[in-house]
Amino acid sequence: MSFSQALKPLALTAIGERVRAITGSTASLDDFAMPQGDAGLFGPDSVVWLVHANFTAMMVGGLSSLIVQSLHPRALAAVWDHSDFRHKLKERLGRTAYFVAATTYGSEALALNTIRRVNTIHANIRGTDLHGQAYVANEPELIRWVHLVEVTSFLAAYQHLAKQPLSPQACDQYIAEMARVGHLLGAVDLPLTYATAQAELLGFADVLRFDARAQEILQVIQAYPVDVWDKPWMALMLKCAFDVMPPWVLALLGQSAACVVQKQATRLAVQLSAEPVQWMLNQQGVSAIARQRVQASASHA
Repeated sequence: MSFSQALKPLALTAIGERVRAITGSTASLDDFAMPQGDAGLFGPDSVVWLVHANFTAMMVGGLSSLIVQSLHPRALAAVWDHSDFRHKLKERLGRTAYFVAATTYGSEALALNTIRRVNTIHANIRGTDLHGQAYVANEPELIRWVHLVEVTSFLAAYQHLAKQPLSPQACDQYIAEMARVGHLLGAVDLPLTYATAQAELLGFADVLRFDARAQEILQVIQAYPVDVWDKPWMALMLKCAFDVMPPWVLALLGQSAACVVQKQATRLAVQLSAEPVQWMLNQQGVSAIARQRVQASASHA
């Protein structure tokens, strides 16, 4: 065995520990290993599998999504009044990451059971926001808002950071594939193309507010809790999260768009920093385990 081969398991373990420390993930890879041959909701040939396997794009898109979602007062009230999100941000991100992983790479049973649990929780969350507007967490309009922000944020981050961005047709396919999850969560008649998803997101502009609660959420996210040696990397992630937001969202947040040179410098730094993490995940991450599960029955045959 060569020296590099001997170091490889140690490197994989070390990088995996850093990823778990940053994301708050507590998921077991065993959840994604069975049953053999089960392709889940999408399967390895889907665009969803491709996009969601890009860890850094998902991290950037996830942070961007959390910030944008907080601009909807009723959606934010449901989280503000019924969770400890502000004080346990990493745990919240970990749960969201598990949901995305389970619905993307899990068996069909795991995906559907995960969605069912979320729907059960949402059914019991109701109240009134700061403006006196009633909310129910599982109402189709709020599910639509959360879904549109997530899918457009993930896709925008992927297109910005991937070495080979998707074609327009593949972008539309991603939106259409992800609509299945949104519909299972209770949304109705979701858009099936990237352009219509962006247009419908803009349609919410009149109800969005960067109020005191949304400002506090932004401050919490900007102070994301990581170890001191991970802080420079998280600063890059947050800077990139703003870079992938639509201009009209930046205007609502009172943020100025970065200049082209600054944006490209951040993009390059993020891409370079992603190399070791992506190398590890491509070999022993959730998507790799799921692919082995799907292909297992064929190899046995």
